[in-house]
Amino acid sequence: MHPEAFQVGGLTVYWYGVLVAAGFLAGLWTASRRAPRSGISGNQILDLGPWLIVGAVVGGRLLFVVSYWREDFAGHPWWEVFMIRRGGLVFYGGFAGATLAHVLYCRVKRLPLWKLADILAPSIALGYFFGRLGCLMTGCCYGAVCELPWAIQFPIGHASHPHPVHPTQLYEAAAGLIMYAGLAWLYRRKHFEGQIFALYLMANGGLRFGIEFFRGDYPVRYLGGWATPAHGIALGLLAAGAILFVVMRRRATTRPGRK
Repeated sequence: MHPEAFQVGGLTVYWYGVLVAAGFLAGLWTASRRAPRSGISGNQILDLGPWLIVGAVVGGRLLFVVSYWREDFAGHPWWEVFMIRRGGLVFYGGFAGATLAHVLYCRVKRLPLWKLADILAPSIALGYFFGRLGCLMTGCCYGAVCELPWAIQFPIGHASHPHPVHPTQLYEAAAGLIMYAGLAWLYRRKHFEGQIFALYLMANGGLRFGIEFFRGDYPVRYLGGWATPAHGIALGLLAAGAILFVVMRRRATTRPGRK
């Protein structure tokens, strides 16, 4: 854990911001390289970038503020809501915001929604990898206490100190790399529009559901203490991905000229 990356004059630059920015850049670059395979210009993906960034930051911050209002914001100056340099973005909120921005962009530019979603899906997983490394450097999204050989210990002042905890940030970073590699490979072999995005939803939901059992940072839990708020969202993504996969495959096979 080392939140501060460097200083420029009197301004402190935090690792969280650096790594989240690296995730956006890596995701957009890889998606722009992938796009021509589907007849989409790489420049159109780069033009979509600002829409996705704004949607992700606004959605991620909004869900964080709502989720941690009592712990981090109640009784504090109102402008702290906008202080995201040191962290404070929830992935699922960012994903929802970026999804809305993607839909709006496709409508405005009259681009094929599901074709672009498939192009972006592997790159979302790659961005997730960088984002979770940012969480590790900041000390958020930490794990439950454990005695395993690969447990990590955060420094004095951290909520988990002095206990060793699961490195859940690294679990999720590894999951992001696995998803990226698998989805990028499948993209070259996809059979219908929406397939890769649907597989991403299922993979993200399934992996996140499992990793949530090792999280230790939630102030509120459900079902006797074993379920976190993200468990429900992960299950929802898994179900949505499965439904989307079936619907889009059926739509592709029932088009004229297809059996």
